[in-house]
Amino acid sequence: MSEDLSFPIGRFTAPATYTPASRAAAMAVLEATPRQLREAVAGLNDAQLDTPYRPGGWTVRQVVHHVPDSHMNAFVRWKLALTEEAPPAKSYNEQAWALLEDARTTPVETSLRLVEGIHDRWLRVIRAMDAAHFGRTYVHSESGVKDLDYMLALYEWHGPHHIAHITRLRERMGW
Repeated sequence: MSEDLSFPIGRFTAPATYTPASRAAAMAVLEATPRQLREAVAGLNDAQLDTPYRPGGWTVRQVVHHVPDSHMNAFVRWKLALTEEAPPAKSYNEQAWALLEDARTTPVETSLRLVEGIHDRWLRVIRAMDAAHFGRTYVHSESGVKDLDYMLALYEWHGPHHIAHITRLRERMGW
């Protein structure tokens, strides 16, 4: 059986229901993600950071920079959903962003610090919410109406998904 290099922890599947316990578990993952991302790249040199995690895939550096790109977008969508009625949430071209100069050459420390800051702010907002707030919605330009419970579950998956890209590459390469 071959490992799925694109989805090493499996594809995202939204839970059928959301509970206070599932929200708490998701928040714990969001809290751990910055540390785990930092640990995943600890000690890698530039040649290793510029190695694709799979044939035709992004480099480790591009993966690290993608995480705050995505999580910044999610944080803004989150705050819009809390402060507006079903606001639009524009998608962005992740592939094109990964080809921009910053994603190809910036030291990963910049994005590691950015993820730490985003998650600190985001979790402060989440922890101050009551159960009704998780039903607030936004309208994604590609996937339609989503609520904050869905987004929380998605980002509970998203960070570990990309961290696994890096850690599985390290395992395969013996780094």
